[in-house]
Amino acid sequence: MRRADRELVVKGRGAASNPGGRFESTRAEVSDDGWGALEETPRRADTVLQVDHPRNAISHNTSPDVPFDQSINPYQGCEHGCIYCFARPSHAYWNLGPGLDFETRIFYKPGLARLLDRELRAKGYVCKPINLGANTDPYQPAEREHGTTRELLEVLLLHRHPVTIVTKGALVLRDIDLLTQLAAQRLVAVMVSLTTLDDELKRTLEPRAAAPAARLRVIERLSAAGVPVGVLLAPIIPALNDHEIERLVEAAAAAGAISASYLPVRLPREVADLFTEWLRAHYPDRADRVLALVRGMRGGRLNDPRFGHRMRGEGEYAALLARRFEAAARRHGLDRRRGADLDTSQFVADPDAPTQAELFT
Repeated sequence: MRRADRELVVKGRGAASNPGGRFESTRAEVSDDGWGALEETPRRADTVLQVDHPRNAISHNTSPDVPFDQSINPYQGCEHGCIYCFARPSHAYWNLGPGLDFETRIFYKPGLARLLDRELRAKGYVCKPINLGANTDPYQPAEREHGTTRELLEVLLLHRHPVTIVTKGALVLRDIDLLTQLAAQRLVAVMVSLTTLDDELKRTLEPRAAAPAARLRVIERLSAAGVPVGVLLAPIIPALNDHEIERLVEAAAAAGAISASYLPVRLPREVADLFTEWLRAHYPDRADRVLALVRGMRGGRLNDPRFGHRMRGEGEYAALLARRFEAAARRHGLDRRRGADLDTSQFVADPDAPTQAELFT
């Protein structure tokens, strides 16, 4: 990497800059005053945890592109720092930026499990699977200190409520005791996000997420414990990690995954600029080719937000990725969602209510 490129890198972070939120009325820009201050200032950014007090635990969506309509986000922002993360623009609603702000200003939600318990007990609540990890990772580093995700799982187990989890954090293994209990009642399915087997690529692409080998161990241990676990190849980035599709599917199958899915990279709003900046800093020799191929899958743009298109893309290259993935999944038996159908019939709205047997004791 050339010196000019190294100067764009913030140690341990995905984003190289911190553009302001799109709703801000002012902008700040760092410039060199000629006294060498920029060279003397270390390029680092510390994490700051902040409290959020939401009114509700469960969020709802009507998108036809995702397999759930209920989700809970224990944290806002994500310290994993994945440069491609589609959730980065959501920090604008805090008047914060999608770059370093998103990775370093992390909001946690004390009391979220109590809110969930209240909502599950509400009259008229209809039980449908709840997803953890729809927006940001429920097992990011802040979870080690705050334990919000574990508290949510305890409430869901108490109510016998089905849950799906998407994560690239090895911390999920801390909760294997709860996950095995949920799995025994067909109440949980876990998807492990696996982007690359290349440690060097992972180090810059997803700087604070678990290493590829650690994620494969997560699949292996969850599978051995009887927890249905699949793999999510996301995102597939042309000319960067697309050559790994077959190896990723094979490795996941060998570790015990029972299903697989994939997503081509999508770059909504400010993510497009951040990803372009990252590409030119870390992979300047192929940046133009990567961006050209992404545009080829997105109708000439870096993002196509239309329902039915945003998760798969279009054009010859997108079709080629689909054929390769489908062939690999079929070859390794991951083209069927075996054992991952969740049971909503066991839901208990009021776990404190006496059972029928207790009435006669």
